[in-house]
Amino acid sequence: MLFEDVELGDELPAEHPDISMERVVEFTKAAHMNFPRFTDHEFARKEGLPGALVPGIMSQALLATMIHRWAPGCRILSLDTVFRGHVVVGTTPTISGAVTDVDDDERVVEVDLTLTAEDGRTGVMGTAKVAFSA
Repeated sequence: MLFEDVELGDELPAEHPDISMERVVEFTKAAHMNFPRFTDHEFARKEGLPGALVPGIMSQALLATMIHRWAPGCRILSLDTVFRGHVVVGTTPTISGAVTDVDDDERVVEVDLTLTAEDGRTGVMGTAKVAFSA
C-alpha cells in the first residue's frame, strides 16, 4: 500500500491469524512467558478461564503484523490496545482494521483495529499511528 492510495475509511484486509496451541507455545517460549494459563487448557479452566488464552502481547503482535502486510515498509509509531475479553487458543479469531485519519503533511495514518473472537466478542481493540516513507 502506498500512502497516495490510502483514503479515509479504507478497510485493511481481514485476517484469521494462527493461534493454534503450537503457535502459542512457540510464542510464549520466545517471550520467556512460562505461564500454563497460555499453554494448558485444563490448567486455565481450573483458574476459571474458558481455556488457554492467547497472551495480550501476542494479540498486539498479530495486529502489528496485519498492518505490515497491508503497508509493507511502513513504520508503526504507536499501537495502543485495550483488552476487552478472552481470546482462547485454538479458535479462529478475525483481525480487522479501518483508516480513521490521514495526515497528508506528515504522511501518517491512524488505523482503528479489532481482534474479534470466534464467538463474535471483541477481544482486543486498538489504534495505531502508521508512518509511510516519502
